[in-house]
Amino acid sequence: MNDDGHTSNVSDFDLERSTNEAWVGFGEKLAEVVSMMDDGATLNIGEMMSGAAGGPYVRFRCLDHGRLLAEASSNADLADGFRLTDEQIALMQSLGWHAPDERGGRPGSDFWQQGDQEDPTALVEDAVSALRSVYGIPHPAFLAPDQLAEILTPAPVEQVPTVARTAGTVVHLPRDWADLDAMIEAELSAIIGHPPLRDSDGDFALRVGSTMLFVRPTSDAQEVLLFSGLVHEVEGRSRAMEVLSDLNTDARYVRFMLIRDRVFVTMSILAQPFVPEHLRQALRIVSVISDNIDDDLAAKLHGRTTFTEDDPPEEQ
Repeated sequence: MNDDGHTSNVSDFDLERSTNEAWVGFGEKLAEVVSMMDDGATLNIGEMMSGAAGGPYVRFRCLDHGRLLAEASSNADLADGFRLTDEQIALMQSLGWHAPDERGGRPGSDFWQQGDQEDPTALVEDAVSALRSVYGIPHPAFLAPDQLAEILTPAPVEQVPTVARTAGTVVHLPRDWADLDAMIEAELSAIIGHPPLRDSDGDFALRVGSTMLFVRPTSDAQEVLLFSGLVHEVEGRSRAMEVLSDLNTDARYVRFMLIRDRVFVTMSILAQPFVPEHLRQALRIVSVISDNIDDDLAAKLHGRTTFTEDDPPEEQ
């Protein structure tokens, strides 16, 4: 690993750490938004379900004098595929959520808690715990895009110089890592409609079907690396190496790698100059390959995919 933590390979990548950091960052931004809500305002945070009703959600309401009411979906509102077990209900209450029948005469069928805008940290932490630990949402990237955009308010991105524009193709020349990082963030924001989630290593995280796709600028600003963890906890390194060798023989553009007990697919694009359209093409290539091959590869290598088939599909 380089001193600044940005490498041109994925051997240092830790999915659990990246996911934890994404949730922490999401919670910090959510606390900022909640602390500035106007009286009477409402913020809903829900799982992506391709527009269907009945998925888990957490709702913040700003009452008068800075008081906050947080509500979370109960079995009265959840569809069959999302209904909570007795253990999940017990966990919800252990986190400090009051049961729907403890509302003191107020109408509603949700779990609930109250807090204050001056210090909403504890309330937000309980909301994040409900989303992650009770409702089983594995990553903030699984949250509904419109609500995610409201929380991740875009930060102004410094204009970067355009080297050339030929037949509609824009070309940039990054000065350094920070410059390239800003260009990638601007392009991903334009693609998904809100700033992408990232971890402390500078990896941008995107949900693609049953996988997570990560985008990383290298420290020397020479490359943009795209990678996705396809299979975890594989059995038998020798067998896995044989399978991946066959895949790499036939693969175009991408490379399959075995790192410890995980299989990654990677692709690198040149960044001097940086061509946004090349990033979009690379995203499409890695996305299609990742989403189409992970289930079969997991079965062949006796491993597991990043997320299960029971997870709701991403809304495009």
